[in-house]
Amino acid sequence: MKVKYFMTMMVAAMAVMLGVCSCGDDDDEPEKALASQVTGSYSGEEILSVMGDDTSSSATYVFAKASDTTVDLTLPGTMGGGSMELPPMPVKNIALTKEGDVIAGKIASYTGTVVNADGSEKSYTVSDLVALFGKDVVVVTYSLKYGNMPFAFGGRFSGTKK
Repeated sequence: MKVKYFMTMMVAAMAVMLGVCSCGDDDDEPEKALASQVTGSYSGEEILSVMGDDTSSSATYVFAKASDTTVDLTLPGTMGGGSMELPPMPVKNIALTKEGDVIAGKIASYTGTVVNADGSEKSYTVSDLVALFGKDVVVVTYSLKYGNMPFAFGGRFSGTKK
């Protein structure tokens, strides 16, 4: 009887030992945080629209990690000269989500102030910003209300990661 009990316990101990060993973490390395996957500079074409008129230019959009699930974006501004010159404008804490292979960044509204070329402080509001990230590419759309301008700009950007 003791031998039978000993053998049963030995088999049970081996089953537990093999079960614990086979349940180890065999997964691939953990996926990087969403923000780490999209941070960097993206070069491409920016189109600003106001009242049906489009202005196209080369631009670089820079995304910086704010947290694991948020990024900050710096809109590059434009160098059109005169009253149409826009300074670079930060947009902070854009929330990131992932669906399949696409990472989406969204923010309903962000308001800030910047100092323009003539040294005066202007307020701005970026609203309805959506950034869609694929493998080394980004497409960004947003609405921009700058200073006392009566109309908002519609912004579109598509670029590739540098």
